[in-house]
Amino acid sequence: MILVTGATGEIGRRVVRLLRQEQKSVRAFVRLSSRYSELEHRGADIFIGDLLRDKDIQKGCQGVEYIISAHGSDSDALSLDYHANIELIDQAKVQGVKHFVFISVLGADRGYEDAPVFKAKRQVERYLQASGLNYTILRPAGLASNLLPLAERFRETGLYLLIGDPKNRTSIVSTDDLAKMIVDSLTVADARNQILPVGGPQILLREDIPKIFSRIFNKEPIVINAPLFAIDGLRGTLGLFNPQIEATLGTYRTLLANEFFCTAEETTNLERIFNFQLETLESFVRRYLAV
Repeated sequence: MILVTGATGEIGRRVVRLLRQEQKSVRAFVRLSSRYSELEHRGADIFIGDLLRDKDIQKGCQGVEYIISAHGSDSDALSLDYHANIELIDQAKVQGVKHFVFISVLGADRGYEDAPVFKAKRQVERYLQASGLNYTILRPAGLASNLLPLAERFRETGLYLLIGDPKNRTSIVSTDDLAKMIVDSLTVADARNQILPVGGPQILLREDIPKIFSRIFNKEPIVINAPLFAIDGLRGTLGLFNPQIEATLGTYRTLLANEFFCTAEETTNLERIFNFQLETLESFVRRYLAV
């Protein structure tokens, strides 16, 4: 049995889909309020629980041989990105789990003090490495699926909002490629006990993204380049009323202010380990939006 947390998210539902296509037994850890009918239809065992509750994690882990931690947090990095994963690792040790796959974030090791998610992910990485479990830690750059709503808005309006330096580099990874790597990590020997940066096959400037959309939709882009201090002002104002939102915007600002890309050597290594060619952002968008 393979436990997948975050099973209704962009990464998790793709992971469950691939596992079920391989006829693997999957337990999908979901919230009662989430949309999990697709997972149920595909034959996944649905476990309804709350990752904020240790007892739910303990029950969800009973009898599992593999754990894939694919959940994230909207605003509660301490509870979801940190504490829930620590409990998952502890329960993996109790259950004698054969392999634990953890989805971290590119740049988790850079020491960004103003980004709670990055700090939480790095602490979990260290805890997992010291746990004695077999593991694979994947550190993805930006996910292509996160750009689909922006692409759809561009198709309708031609508008693209770019916050911060348009020359910052990124390597957007196909979310389907990431899901395949996660599933293959359970069995591929060269992925065992490794921390792997995960990016797409191209290093893009952030200003290249609206150009790609322009090419796909044959529409001249109208790029609005907003400065980072716009986020700083919003963060300061909202922080007066909600410190948790201020912390979340700290992570968001870190993502906007810095470069997150994999080198050519790193992507070549990924293709060698997992034995498939990585998909470009343009291919991903065309495929999903039927262009």
